[in-house]
Amino acid sequence: MCGRFALISDLSDLTDALAVDEVQCEYRPSGNIAPGRDIAAVVFDGRRRLVHLRWGLIPSWARDRQKNRGFINARAETVADKPSFKSAFRKGRCLIAADGFYEWEKQERRKVPHYFQLKGKRPFAFAGLYETWTAPDARQVRTCAIITTEANELIAPIHDRMPVILSRVQQAAWIEPDGDRSRLLSLLTPYPEQDMIATAAPTPSP
Repeated sequence: MCGRFALISDLSDLTDALAVDEVQCEYRPSGNIAPGRDIAAVVFDGRRRLVHLRWGLIPSWARDRQKNRGFINARAETVADKPSFKSAFRKGRCLIAADGFYEWEKQERRKVPHYFQLKGKRPFAFAGLYETWTAPDARQVRTCAIITTEANELIAPIHDRMPVILSRVQQAAWIEPDGDRSRLLSLLTPYPEQDMIATAAPTPSP
């Protein structure tokens, strides 16, 4: 799973890496992004727009937010068919901006965090889904989830899952409004381990 990640790059580097056309949110970098936070993501409606989405996807059909706190991850293997995600898979695909993510290794009585980045330590995009949920008071909340897949060989000793990281070419295919189902699913694979680095990390701070 992916339960913590970081986004600390300069806004100019981020907008270049994700080919952003328009920034529509206040950019707030953080070294420890947790579920429930508003996070930077790119949605596409003819232009790539950087917006805030709440991390923890609530399906549009959910009635009670208290009983549905939101899904932070969606499994690549079931994302196209699972009721909680299939609508977003069809029409709510997005790019979630990041610089790296954390996984914890169990060592005796403690858990040690490890931080995973791309070589060059450049910003990148997770494959994401988003939905618009309407609260009982008619307020609309846009929420999102990060898609995960099986771990590559770098991450597997620490955890059996990893977030889907998209290359620059794959980003365009993922947010294409009329994307073919088979083509989209083919993008949801482990990122090449030879293009990533891992470091032992201190417990991430806010």
